[in-house]
Amino acid sequence: MYHSVTQGDDDKPKKERVLHTRIPAVLETELKAAAEALRVPVSNLVRTILEDAIRAADRAGSQIENGLERAARSVHSEREKLKKLAEVDALAKVVGYQPVLVAVDGTCAACGTALGAGDDAYLGVTAGIGPKVFVCPACVPGKKDK
Repeated sequence: MYHSVTQGDDDKPKKERVLHTRIPAVLETELKAAAEALRVPVSNLVRTILEDAIRAADRAGSQIENGLERAARSVHSEREKLKKLAEVDALAKVVGYQPVLVAVDGTCAACGTALGAGDDAYLGVTAGIGPKVFVCPACVPGKKDK
C-alpha cells in the first residue's frame, strides 16, 4: 500500500516512493550534519548519495564487463593462433602416412574435415614423440593414383 505522500488524487501512483530503512545512530548523525552543511534536506542528500552510488556501480560493472569481453576475445584469438601453429608443427614433423580405418571421431589436421568412426584416413607417422595426427585422403601430400 502506498503512503498518502506517494498516492495521487486520481489513484495513479507517482514516480517517487518512500523507502524506510534502519541505519546506525552514527550514520544518522553524519547524514544530518552533512545535509545541514550543504543546506539541503536529509532526504535529498540520501537520494543523491544513492543515485550516485548506483551510477558508479553501473559504470564499474560496465567497465568490468567490457574488460572481461576483451580478455575473452584475446584468449580466444591466441588459442586459435596456437592451435594453428600446433597443427602446422604436427604436420611438419610427419615423415610418412599410414592408411587407417578411423575408430573414433576426429578431424583432419590439414583441412579440419570431420573424420567419423569407420572413415578411411591416414595416420601421420613422426620420427619422434608427438601428438597423433590424422589427415583425410584428399589432404595426403604426394599421394599418387596407381
